[in-house]
Amino acid sequence: MLLRRLSPFFCVVGGVYSTPASLKRLSKSVIKVSASVYSGLLLCSTPALAQKVDETNLPQNKPILESVIAEARESAKSDFQANDHGLDEKLKNMDYQAYKAIHFKPKEALWKNKSPYEVQFFHPGFLYDEPVSVTVVERDNSTSALPFDANMFRYEKKAKKVKGLTNKKSGFAGFRIHYPLNDSEYKDEFAVFQGASYFRLIGKNQVYGISARGLAIDTALPEGEEFPRFTKFWLIKPGDDKSITIYARLESQSVAGAFAFTLYPGESTKADVQAWLFARADINKLGVAPFTSMFLYGENTEKRHDDYRPEVHDSDGVLMITEKGEQIWRPLTNPSRLQITALSDTAPQAFGMLQRDGSFNSYLDAEANYHARPGLWVVPKEGFGKGKLEVVEIPTDAEIHDNIVAYWVPEQSMEEGQSRYFSYRVRTVDQEPKLYDKAVVVRTRQGVSHLPGFESSDEQTVRRFVVDFTLPSGFSLDTDEIDLILDVNRGSVKQARIFKVNGNSEMRATFLLMPDSQKPVDMRLFLNHQDKQISEVWNYVYQPQ
Repeated sequence: MLLRRLSPFFCVVGGVYSTPASLKRLSKSVIKVSASVYSGLLLCSTPALAQKVDETNLPQNKPILESVIAEARESAKSDFQANDHGLDEKLKNMDYQAYKAIHFKPKEALWKNKSPYEVQFFHPGFLYDEPVSVTVVERDNSTSALPFDANMFRYEKKAKKVKGLTNKKSGFAGFRIHYPLNDSEYKDEFAVFQGASYFRLIGKNQVYGISARGLAIDTALPEGEEFPRFTKFWLIKPGDDKSITIYARLESQSVAGAFAFTLYPGESTKADVQAWLFARADINKLGVAPFTSMFLYGENTEKRHDDYRPEVHDSDGVLMITEKGEQIWRPLTNPSRLQITALSDTAPQAFGMLQRDGSFNSYLDAEANYHARPGLWVVPKEGFGKGKLEVVEIPTDAEIHDNIVAYWVPEQSMEEGQSRYFSYRVRTVDQEPKLYDKAVVVRTRQGVSHLPGFESSDEQTVRRFVVDFTLPSGFSLDTDEIDLILDVNRGSVKQARIFKVNGNSEMRATFLLMPDSQKPVDMRLFLNHQDKQISEVWNYVYQPQ
């Protein structure tokens, strides 16, 4: 077993940046990594070349998409101007109760009885005070604007007061797409585009939880986050039942963009995403393929909640597979203060935010159905070079707030006048995106220590951590053949050991942590056999209370 204490990690905005994925294993005789070596790993590297918009990634023989991209390029030459479509102030100021009393009439759905796909629309107003315009594209590339029509909706209860305040130019708050996902008799809702650049996907037998976004800008920076928003959509009439394509224009103070989404509903719903971005101003932090989710409390939470439900979260961790194939699992937390962490890499194979625990007994919630909420998994195709997967965790006391954000940040910044191209596939997953040949973290738990000599007190916090790994099929190693590799910063570790549990189907790693201060403690743990990594990496940030 090898324990290593690391130098202080690179801190920003009250957060802590995690060990770079490229950090190599050191020999067992080495106990420390010096500050100069560690800083060099972060800062003394050659910037990766960003992928700009050019002939290699511009579409061919797709005149509608070509015009959407050209419009975005031209828009970036001018200042950003918000467009509320002349929405009446009474619609903007309506409350939630009134807004949810407006219902779309299913019989008014686009392509009703003409395609396996149907599209239903959301009414503008409430939080959605900058509506989007919608254009329908036929198979011959002919287009027609879809005007807003109040007859598409039923206005009930408090909503009756706002009926008649719209016109044909009012636009929509967004739309949802239906398809016979679970059976051939009923068209289920499987995708939603509504609010800023948010979109949500679900597969068969899944329920909405985590959201994706088109783009994140300056998330968690002191000057405040900028929220790009989709402003226009082009709905391409499907030619078959395998996929549906959507184009979108994106706008914000710093960027204009064009997006192409090709959606494949199914057991795991997939979306192939292409983004052409043009900067109208310098961008401090560009967040690509962002996720937004919620974590209130879980098995790893320090303080128990007065709630009959053992856990409440849409997602329980972030997973990244690095360019070299290292698999890193970062359990989510609800921190006592803003926490920003990052995993660096040169070109990630894949990353995502998962709901790894899919057992009803872990939540006991028959209404929210947290056990059925999917994860989202991104496989980069183009534009993802050297950078970092950044995770932002925001304190929250209610499950109605999305307090978790994750996104890829390219190392090379984007400046005024520059362009960028990204393409990737995002898909919904039940618990795991793939089968693994390594031991995988199945649970993380912690608690105060009551052991003599290592008890918590007013002067010293001592925490017991337990990390359980599921073992792959055919795993036959004994514990004395396995090394526990544990990296800790800002703290010391005692009594670290491993042993098999749960009928020898799992491996438990456990240790006592004694933080040096009230600053976050970053830990990294995995299992080795003869200098070969046989488990994924458990990466955790603990904030002493």
